[in-house]
Amino acid sequence: MRLLEMKAPGEFSLVQVAPNATPAYAILSHTWIDGQEVTYQDLINGAGNSKSGYDKIKFCGEQATRDGLQHFWVDTCCIDKSDADELATAINSMFRWYRNAKKCYVYLADVTIPGCGADVQICQYLWEAAFRETRWFSRGWTLQELIAPAIVEFFSKEGRRLGDKQSLETLIQDITGIPIQALRGNPFSDFNIAERIRWAERRQTTREEDIVYCLLGLCEVSMPPLYGEGEEVARKRLQFTVKGFSSNSGEPKSLDEHVVPFIVPFDRNPNFTGRGTQLAQLEERLFVGKQTTKVAITGLGGVGKTQLVLELVYRIKDKYRNCLVIWIPATNMESLHQAYLDVARQLKIPGSDEDKADAKKLVQEYLSKEYVGRWFLVFDNADDVNMWITQSRPGSGRLIDFLPRSKQGCIIFTTRDRKTAVKLAYQNVVEVPDMDENVAIQLLQKCLVNPDLVHNRPDTIALLKELTYLPLAIVQAVAYINENGITFADYLLLLADQEEEVINLLSEEFEDDGRYHNIKNPVATTWLVSFEHIRHRDPLAADYLSFMCCIDSKDIPLSLLPLGQSRKKDMEAIGTLSAYSFITKRPADAALDLHRLVHLSTRNWLRKEKLLTHSTERVITRLEEVFPDEDHKNRSVWRIYLPHARYVLESNLIDKCWGNRINLARKVGMCLYSDGRFNEAEALDVQVMETRKRVLGAEHP
Repeated sequence: MRLLEMKAPGEFSLVQVAPNATPAYAILSHTWIDGQEVTYQDLINGAGNSKSGYDKIKFCGEQATRDGLQHFWVDTCCIDKSDADELATAINSMFRWYRNAKKCYVYLADVTIPGCGADVQICQYLWEAAFRETRWFSRGWTLQELIAPAIVEFFSKEGRRLGDKQSLETLIQDITGIPIQALRGNPFSDFNIAERIRWAERRQTTREEDIVYCLLGLCEVSMPPLYGEGEEVARKRLQFTVKGFSSNSGEPKSLDEHVVPFIVPFDRNPNFTGRGTQLAQLEERLFVGKQTTKVAITGLGGVGKTQLVLELVYRIKDKYRNCLVIWIPATNMESLHQAYLDVARQLKIPGSDEDKADAKKLVQEYLSKEYVGRWFLVFDNADDVNMWITQSRPGSGRLIDFLPRSKQGCIIFTTRDRKTAVKLAYQNVVEVPDMDENVAIQLLQKCLVNPDLVHNRPDTIALLKELTYLPLAIVQAVAYINENGITFADYLLLLADQEEEVINLLSEEFEDDGRYHNIKNPVATTWLVSFEHIRHRDPLAADYLSFMCCIDSKDIPLSLLPLGQSRKKDMEAIGTLSAYSFITKRPADAALDLHRLVHLSTRNWLRKEKLLTHSTERVITRLEEVFPDEDHKNRSVWRIYLPHARYVLESNLIDKCWGNRINLARKVGMCLYSDGRFNEAEALDVQVMETRKRVLGAEHP
């Protein structure tokens, strides 16, 4: 190892030191300026004084002298980079050299503090913005120079001390995403390889291989550099090297495993249109301040709240590579509980595989840890405020109390109820208004098979007005127009034929305090046209719709639907419902979602036709057939069916003494008990016992 030794003020020379006799030394951390750095050859030849990089060397030596250190090290001139063997040794020794230094001086050439008095820390507001944006935090090699030394001091271009790693740790953690514990020097055993590699995700190096070589010290391995091999090959070599060095079977098998999970059940919507104002409002509120950001999105059902957040999460995925994204449907406690459990297992949180795991608590504790880094959590359809602020059972805690807390986290709620929005997010509420005319036309054109239809301006405007510019209504109407090859005028005639009685009935269900009460609900209007067509053209699709409206609208397993005449017919029926956007297929599961407004509309239609009781009986009969017993091997099946069984058992349309209903309630109770949900299981068991007493008599065995 070579060091620079101070001989006199402004004078220094290179000295060779033995590994076992290395004197105390300071070390410089900086970013290079092409062609202006003083090299080893410059010092040997007595040159380099005219280069701007010479000032950094002088600064380091003078600061070391002030700190009582005679020796210091600067990478540009203490390594002979023309010697390949020496360069390879230096790359593998760099982390150790920085760790062994008494002090590390970070020279920030792009941070200046003009007009500040003697106490630079008091004037932090003058230089903090430049400090956050300094190039030093974006470079690959400076990562280990931040982590390795015990003492890291930061200096401005003028050589004024801004603070050290300890005093600025909160600011540094916010800039880099590196956990406070790592900045404080906790052992690497506290952070797995994937986490350490993640710290370098947003950093860059001049030579592509260096983004891998700069990780050697962090991974606690050594590996000869081979410039020219490229980043991909270098990563593969590092992967094999890490596996060879590591005795920890829990370490990732591949360096690619550090990719942050993106747990979202839907693909990006290619037809998403407009909403620029709302997206901007949301993006400017994300990841700000020193506490968890909470934002609620509210608006009329069908206005596009879910689609707005879906577009937002994909933008976050593109913008923040290291951001964990989680999507949880909050329609009811059953769906939310299952989603929490799935998330805990996908994140591999310890304890999540236990039979009676409290997934909400596990996820809360995990996301509240600083080392997890940045995360974005969505609760979709959080409409029931009581579900959040009241206890589901005595001593169980409120759902709102299980929300994680981290200054790196952001929680988004979507809800139809503005009051719920304020309860959950206080003043951070973004309202999604109706689409304006131009954006609605763009959406219409994107969805049409024949986009030229919008060139008939009068009919286009008339159709959009009839649909009140609501995205769900537009998409449903276009599905019918596309399938039947009709014009806007034809569709308007169909809308005019619908009975006002049914329209008014459905409109009453969808009213909102923040909207005009005298405007017809477009979902009801559009649905009636589409459903009548489906009922006549594809009776099995209509049958499926009638069935699904009697169970929970989210995560409906295809295995629960009644069997049709053939697999082909089943697939065509599902395809019909998908074509009208009545359902959304979940790409990762053999399941689908029925839009909640369609769910309610179908129930209203069945009630009017006096068919709702019959449909509910069919669902109970089907569930009683397919719902498994409490055997542990059936756990994954019953957890999928539970939300739907609980939904139909809450119906007051069916006689509680009916045998099929009693049998289903008994099965559900046994499975809840096996899952450790004892209070819920007991409530069902008591209900079953009381019903049997009424039917069979108190003395029946």
